[in-house]
Amino acid sequence: MIRLIQSGLMYGNLFHVASPALVDRYNRALEHLTGKRTSLADFYVDISGFSPEVGDDLGDPLYLNHNGVNRQFILLSTEQRKCPLLDAKFSTSRPILQRFITENEAALFALTARDAVAGELVNSVYDISHPARLFDLRAITVEADTTRGTVRNAAALANKVDTFLTEEDAWFDDVLIAQMIELAGQTGDVTRNPVTLKPLKVTKGNFWTAHFGGLYVFQTLDHPAVIGSTAAPQDVPIKYSFDLGDRNRIAKFLEYNDLAEPIVKARGIDAVAILRQKMDFILVSAVTEAGVDLEGTTRRDMRMLARRHSDVLPDEFHALGQLVNWAENGGDWPRIASDHPAYFYTLRAADTPEAELVNMLLSELSPRDVRQLFICHKQAFYAAYAGWPEAKKEYVAQYLEAEYKADKVGARAALFGHDAPMEAPEPPVRDMIARVGPWGAVRR
Repeated sequence: MIRLIQSGLMYGNLFHVASPALVDRYNRALEHLTGKRTSLADFYVDISGFSPEVGDDLGDPLYLNHNGVNRQFILLSTEQRKCPLLDAKFSTSRPILQRFITENEAALFALTARDAVAGELVNSVYDISHPARLFDLRAITVEADTTRGTVRNAAALANKVDTFLTEEDAWFDDVLIAQMIELAGQTGDVTRNPVTLKPLKVTKGNFWTAHFGGLYVFQTLDHPAVIGSTAAPQDVPIKYSFDLGDRNRIAKFLEYNDLAEPIVKARGIDAVAILRQKMDFILVSAVTEAGVDLEGTTRRDMRMLARRHSDVLPDEFHALGQLVNWAENGGDWPRIASDHPAYFYTLRAADTPEAELVNMLLSELSPRDVRQLFICHKQAFYAAYAGWPEAKKEYVAQYLEAEYKADKVGARAALFGHDAPMEAPEPPVRDMIARVGPWGAVRR
């Protein structure tokens, strides 16, 4: 993993806690939440304030996420909203934290100028010992305050100010006035500079969780289902439950809920370029697994590499090549049914609220597309990377550093954006898609 860390592809874009003041604030918040302190003089934290270095120092990698639920967080700066969430147990946690920071940016900027803000993503479940418990996660409420209770004290001061201004004889209440003076010394003038954090409660809809080997929970759709990465979960309150090996059933699920679309039909993207890049990734996987050394190989060498090692190329490569030939040259339409290994390489998420979750699922179903796996499902990417041949590790790391990191936003837009094209697609292509579908009939 050193190669990924050095190139900024792992543990990248974290917030550096370097000054003694920030370390002291972090320790106060850490002690407030966990009763522990770190001896480290500097370290890096993610959006939640979690630090792998602090985890090693404490001997507890889940020191802010006990049992993988009700994640706690420490905010030292609003800049943390740009950071990733490391070792996420739920796909919804980072968006919730980003939204909380964005909606309270001004207040958090003021509060973190003097103290750390500590909080928790609270739900009613404290232990997930069975998949059925996931469905008890109805909503997430964000609770937060500084280690000195500034927000709580500001609310108390505001109430006392209201009492002072509205109740008769309050002007003569020495105890009330003394309490107001004491609280004002901690919070400042709340009448001119209110110190409040907007409450945030988010309904738990569809999500991915790392629990039970990885589960995709789609519970709010017309045709709900639970999909397990390693096994279909049993005894869950949803009728349909299957694993990644149930390819036909997953294809039906995506079709029934209009969650995915074929790349060749998607508007506003260069479908052929995307398919060719997928072919390159499949080619690299195949030849490196066969022991081929890729040192010095460039993207221009891919065609020669494919000719030289055609005997090890898998069905996915040939099927995508036929699809490219059809799109570019009007060749024969390839019949790629849902049980074909190339099928999910031909899809991307449709323009729905569940697009990120669907692309995450598709990345696991097309694991040789390493770029999509890295973008959409980093935990699965890191797990797969650890078992790759050194030649593949080197190629993928170099590619992602040189081509993806250079323009992350542009790459995501090119792959997953849903903007309308400048020009309408040519009628013959759309007619063909309308008649036979982009992948042929899905098996029933």
